[in-house]
Amino acid sequence: MNYLTINPSNFFGGYVNLPGSKSISIRVLLLAAQSIGVTHIYNLLYSDDIKYTLIALKKLGVRYFLFKNNTSCTIFGLGNSFYNVNKLSIFLGQSGALMRFLLAILCLGNKHITLTGSPYINHRPIKPLINALQQGGAKFILENNKLPIILGGFIGGKINIIGNISSQFISALLMLAPLADYNTTIIVKNKIISKPYVDMTINIMKAFGIKIINYNYKYFYIIGKQHYYSPGNYIVEGDITHASYFLAASVISNNAVLINNINYNSIQGDIKFLNILNKMGAKILLGNNYIKCVGANKLYSININCRNIPDVAMTAAIVSIFAIGTTKLYNISTWNIKETNRIVAITNELTKLGVRVISNQNSMLIIPQKKLSKYVIINTYNDHRIAMCFTLMILAKVKITIVNPSCVNKSFPNFFKYFLSYCCNNNN
Repeated sequence: MNYLTINPSNFFGGYVNLPGSKSISIRVLLLAAQSIGVTHIYNLLYSDDIKYTLIALKKLGVRYFLFKNNTSCTIFGLGNSFYNVNKLSIFLGQSGALMRFLLAILCLGNKHITLTGSPYINHRPIKPLINALQQGGAKFILENNKLPIILGGFIGGKINIIGNISSQFISALLMLAPLADYNTTIIVKNKIISKPYVDMTINIMKAFGIKIINYNYKYFYIIGKQHYYSPGNYIVEGDITHASYFLAASVISNNAVLINNINYNSIQGDIKFLNILNKMGAKILLGNNYIKCVGANKLYSININCRNIPDVAMTAAIVSIFAIGTTKLYNISTWNIKETNRIVAITNELTKLGVRVISNQNSMLIIPQKKLSKYVIINTYNDHRIAMCFTLMILAKVKITIVNPSCVNKSFPNFFKYFLSYCCNNNN
């Protein structure tokens, strides 16, 4: 187990260039691999999840070249040949998104593919997706507490799926359906959780030549026997979830931060974090391909519906420590099924800091306290988001030791070095 001790900082600010969105990067790589033509991807995020995506594509016969310090990638799409694979074993690391997307995509044709991953990945919900794929003709070898072996056989048709556990189930079906032999209707039961991620998938699929007919998110109609076509070039937006830590640092320290390669009309749902900061008292300016936060003189508590923004809601929880009054976060039930049980993790670590927290399975009340602990050991639970969120505490005159800081490699390698480069009076 490794550790990182970080001293308090009394300043945070500057111009920030962030790596590309993890969610967009994974989707673009997968669609480019299945496309007809060559795709040049720019501002690609290069993290553990992306590495495992590229390793999987290589095993599936996809040729690609990385350049510009692995932030750009040229993919030679295989078209229909992408599905002509058999008897492979693919290791997915900790990537729940890659697991669900490949589970669906590789259901075309007839094959025998085994997906494996880090121990925790077998605890990520997947049964509703398997059931939905089986409705479309897919066949699997199912074993207890293991990912299924994919035998293929998906042909499309009428599919029912629940929407209140993971939006990735729906995104996975959407990416698969255009390539099936028959038209597909996806009928969604319950409201979709994290709906902006479904919008993101549809938006990226459109760039690759596929149109989805969306009937108010209650059902989707997709014509079968289509092909993905390369858009030629694709520029990945800066990751707004990562941007949230820098924006939060700006309002906590009341100093200016400018973040490039992000627009208010972003296809990432986490852009709504700007609305949260505005309501809490932050001053935010929107420019041409940048966002500038000039800090906040005072922060005020608010009620936050986290249904569509589960990741940045965690950042908002940290910001609320510095607000006047009690902040309520609700619709946080999906925190229970992420890399760790984030409701328990955030409650535990905030309590260590001296913050009063009242939480249940779907909501959390955060009651700031005048005095915080001067030194805290932060358990990350091997969760990259926990590690990055609680780093913000150094701006509250708190010295912290991060347990297992390398967990950030999942989505933001070198996060600590990069984040701390914008701090002053920080002697590590």
